[in-house]
Amino acid sequence: MVSIREVANHAGVSVGTVSNVLNRPEIVAPATRSRVLESIAALGFVPNESARQLRRGRSRALGLVVLDVANPFFTDVARGVDDATGGAGMAVIFCNSDGDPAREAAYLDLLEEQRVQGVLITPIDDANERLLRLRERGILVVLLDRVARRPDLCSVSVDDRLGGELAIRHLLEAGHRRIAFVGGPWRLQQVRDRFHGAQQAVREAGLGDDVLRQVETPSTTVPAGRDAADRILGLPRATRPTAAFCANDLLALGVLQGLTRQRVRVPGDIALVGYDDIDFAAAAAVPLSSVRQPRQRLGRAAAELLMDEANHPDSHQHRQVVFEPELVVRESSQHDTAA
Repeated sequence: MVSIREVANHAGVSVGTVSNVLNRPEIVAPATRSRVLESIAALGFVPNESARQLRRGRSRALGLVVLDVANPFFTDVARGVDDATGGAGMAVIFCNSDGDPAREAAYLDLLEEQRVQGVLITPIDDANERLLRLRERGILVVLLDRVARRPDLCSVSVDDRLGGELAIRHLLEAGHRRIAFVGGPWRLQQVRDRFHGAQQAVREAGLGDDVLRQVETPSTTVPAGRDAADRILGLPRATRPTAAFCANDLLALGVLQGLTRQRVRVPGDIALVGYDDIDFAAAAAVPLSSVRQPRQRLGRAAAELLMDEANHPDSHQHRQVVFEPELVVRESSQHDTAA
């Protein structure tokens, strides 16, 4: 490894001058700056970011902690984060909590050790004490896909209650009066909000809560959706739901697989609506109706809030940004009459 002292000797300047070229180039005379840069290129010098990080007390990295890296929703969110941070010379450390509180805690400890500038996180529990500890230690925190309950914390989310209402109104308008809500685990705020929105739509229609049947799942994955389909089909035909609203598209795709394997027609026998509108939704064997979230905009907005607080701590104003979802109707819920 070429040292900064070797660069200084090659350029005929002091170590301090080389340091200024790397960190504060505007204070170095153009001719001197050019000579140092030529020496850096000639010797193949690479700055020691770890040492610079120790001097500054913070790295040029952000942590992004998501619930499930296998879910394309979070891949698209990460793309939005990268779009916002790439031009600012920031690196993003991508962490997958997998919905496990212990795993989430371990990642937060690791990010604190790495002295990241901030953390963007979809927390398992938004009352997480570790997040408050990070803020107390000078590490910025922005909640992602979750509404902050504290006015001194930024967040970017989607109105999931409205999303649940949109899905159920659509199914009620199609004539369905026995609807399964497929989602879990219940500790996830997004799942609870989408179910409560579904309940609100039923009540606004003047119907009883028995219209909705909860089918709780241990996760929001395709296998969990297939298992939910088996449980729905195990119900007596006279009381079996004629439609299902799933808390995300992976669950809906699993339900679709399970129904198709049993030769149950979608939407003829059971109509289906998902949530997120990932790319696979439109490409499914039966194109999936879904509540669309602005995935990349979520990630970009969260990263921009964090960088604004980092760059303008005195003038930054904490904001809780809430986007509105949109129902996209496709073949999986389109038919004239319900059973």
